[in-house]
Amino acid sequence: MQTHSTTFAQRLAILQQDTVKSTLPGIKHGVERETLRVNSDGGLAQTPHAKAFGSALTHECITTDFSESLLEFITPPESSADLTIAQLQDLHKYVLSHMGQEMLWPMSMPCFITSDDDIPLAQYGSSNIGKMKTLYRQGLKNRYGSMMQAISGVHFNFSLPDTFWQQWIPKSSDDIATKESISAAYFALIRNYRRFCWLLPYLYGASPALCSSFIKNKKTSLPFKTLGTGTYYLPYATSLRMSDLGYTNSAQSGLAICYNDVSTYIKSLRCAINKPSATYQKFAGKKDGKYQQLNANVLQIENELYSPIRPKQPTKSLEKPTDALDARGVNYVEVRVLDVNPFSEIGIERNQFFFLDVFLVYCAISPSDFMQAEQYQETENNLKAVVKEGRDPDLMLCNDGKLMSLPHWADALFAEMNEVAKLLDSANNCKDYTQALVIEWQKVLNPELTPSAKILNMLLSKQQDNSEMGLNLAETYKTKLLANEYKTMTEAELDAQAQLSMQKQDEIEDVVSESFDEFLANYFSSDEAVLAQC
Repeated sequence: MQTHSTTFAQRLAILQQDTVKSTLPGIKHGVERETLRVNSDGGLAQTPHAKAFGSALTHECITTDFSESLLEFITPPESSADLTIAQLQDLHKYVLSHMGQEMLWPMSMPCFITSDDDIPLAQYGSSNIGKMKTLYRQGLKNRYGSMMQAISGVHFNFSLPDTFWQQWIPKSSDDIATKESISAAYFALIRNYRRFCWLLPYLYGASPALCSSFIKNKKTSLPFKTLGTGTYYLPYATSLRMSDLGYTNSAQSGLAICYNDVSTYIKSLRCAINKPSATYQKFAGKKDGKYQQLNANVLQIENELYSPIRPKQPTKSLEKPTDALDARGVNYVEVRVLDVNPFSEIGIERNQFFFLDVFLVYCAISPSDFMQAEQYQETENNLKAVVKEGRDPDLMLCNDGKLMSLPHWADALFAEMNEVAKLLDSANNCKDYTQALVIEWQKVLNPELTPSAKILNMLLSKQQDNSEMGLNLAETYKTKLLANEYKTMTEAELDAQAQLSMQKQDEIEDVVSESFDEFLANYFSSDEAVLAQC
């Protein structure tokens, strides 16, 4: 989709039109919050995912990520931030009420963990799809180690309503709103997000420090300093979770995933999934009669691609994400750079919703040229610089080949985003969006107000370990959440959801199907044709 409105001012003027602006209250967001279950001493819980939570395979809101000990809370798409927050609070309360003495870890970087073997793989039952999910995790463990997979994050799902695209696309381009043009518009958003997403770990990064157990036996050239009895930190770091030590994969740096349109994205991702890896060949076949990974390719499946944002389309049973995108286009984007906010009992604060809405609408309406490989690499370099040294006053970022200080670039972004915030306030008859920018702008003016600086100052002032701080917060938040009243669902309704999910798992397991070997062969059967096109 080529735009004929080429400047931000021209495109802002379209957004200001009543027919376009009136669609903005239809913006929806959902949250996926990950958190480790820990014992009262701060160690990782070794108990299985409780039946009282429901089935991790089929429950729509309470599941597990990599480990049995790594919970994930998922909220449906909603237009109200307050409703999503209340849903998260209810889910947290419900789980905590069925956890005995265990607590929820309130930080992105994990608690003290002795070794990878102390991180139990998530289990999903005896069905072929359940076995496949666990085998995928076995592959992740073999490839990257379990410690990296024990990192927690918050994913923010964002979509603009169809009514917006029906108004926006004809007015901003020579096109009409179709599956293809809407996908193209979402990819324009994604490219701008890649250009500007260094701002998010600066504002919300909350992992400047980590437990020494996390980097035991790992080689690193990062100039860590130490505090307490076993905490490592970088003085200007914002999000070690997003660094090369954290939830990234340097082995994927040469994949050349294309974000210029949905078709090139699908093709480049499918090629990566089907590209044999000499490194991972050592895990091929079976060991003691059990597979060690789904396959020996660079990526086992699409979900293994570590990216700060993903285009998404809800999938049907056993449907691959790229097949869903190909068939039905982009439905929403998943923002993946957010650390767990340790200053919130649910891992995300209300103000973040409004700022992220402004930021993502800004990315959607700003001019967004196609990106070449060197421009993509520039965005990667900027993100890596901010997560490791984002609060360094001497830090320089690269904006289209020109060096620029972080505050200078942020100033230009905030000036334009403020115009978007005013429109969102007007459309929603509130002041939440402009107020959100005021709050976040203070962090640009004073880096000491960022979560990463506040955490580091708290640790240094008390010579307190990261794990001690996490344990204190976990205790506080458990007490607070258990004292809450349920707001969006009753306990009986949550019980019923859990029981229904267990019934669904039973039904899946009762179906007589092919052997697991045949299941895997059938699942990947179409991939040979894909490889021939790469």
